[in-house]
Amino acid sequence: MTNADMPKVHEGRNIKRFREMLGIKQEALAYGLGEDWTQKKVSLLEQKETIEPNILEQVAKILKVAPEAIRSFSEEAANHFFNTFYDHSGFNYQCTFNPLDKVVELYERLLTSEREKNELLKKEAIKGTDKF
Repeated sequence: MTNADMPKVHEGRNIKRFREMLGIKQEALAYGLGEDWTQKKVSLLEQKETIEPNILEQVAKILKVAPEAIRSFSEEAANHFFNTFYDHSGFNYQCTFNPLDKVVELYERLLTSEREKNELLKKEAIKGTDKF
């Protein structure tokens, strides 16, 4: 498949997809990007088809994903990947579950775990300041 045959990737939309899968709000992403960023500016960023490389790197770091994942993810590629579960030899090896639902479920469990860890760390920090 040549570059001309490759589907056009919308990097802003991919940022939105990853952000939503991780349960991160636009305001939180804006906060991570710095003082001159707002929710509105993140919304505009997610509408852009191509993102400047340095901004894409910052966003990827905040979302804890590889920048290449944002640059290369496409609906067609994902559909092609999941359609490979069908064997053309006559047997149908389709999943009995939606693989994307499982990915989202895993991210939600990881986020819950991180939130619980942060709460414990906050409680320990408060205990540490009470001793003085």
